[in-house]
Amino acid sequence: MLTAVRWRDWEGHGLEHCVSREVVGGMVLEGVVAGTRHGAYGGYYFVRTDPDFRTREVRVGYVGGPCLHVESDGDGNWRDLIGNRLLPALAGCVDVDIGITPATNSLPIKRLKLKAQESRNIKAAYVPLPDQIDEVFLPRPAEQRYTCLVPGQRYRYEGLFRAFTAELEIDEAGLVLDYPETFRRVRITE
Repeated sequence: MLTAVRWRDWEGHGLEHCVSREVVGGMVLEGVVAGTRHGAYGGYYFVRTDPDFRTREVRVGYVGGPCLHVESDGDGNWRDLIGNRLLPALAGCVDVDIGITPATNSLPIKRLKLKAQESRNIKAAYVPLPDQIDEVFLPRPAEQRYTCLVPGQRYRYEGLFRAFTAELEIDEAGLVLDYPETFRRVRITE
């Protein structure tokens, strides 16, 4: 199954094109972003999961800026493939959260399979926006919570690492429709 979607930033300036596809052995999210949140930037991402929607590979690059390529064993052990080193700070992170896209919110939603009103805390490998990058461009651990409000339709996301909460509606593919104050889904016209 292949799903293509687009989002704009909340003010309607930036644009993202994302393709989600289920493949043998998991799911792939791939997208390009011309963003304006916290300054103008261009970015590309690629995420591959295993059949249980545990993140296994992540590539992110910013036009004219840094790139990262990391992989996980699915049990929360990460490796930087560019710097050829283990990333013990990400121990226990099963999901990835890429700051430039709402696409990665679908991964814990699909993986956790929460029932109505059920909540679960997770630790995600957070990939920062360009203006949030430290000396080395690598993900950092981020505590989060997901709560199922209406199974298969509405979830509460809490970024515990930054005291942020949003209610997310998802489509039949599990992708976010609107991410209040941040992203709006737009129709793809032909």
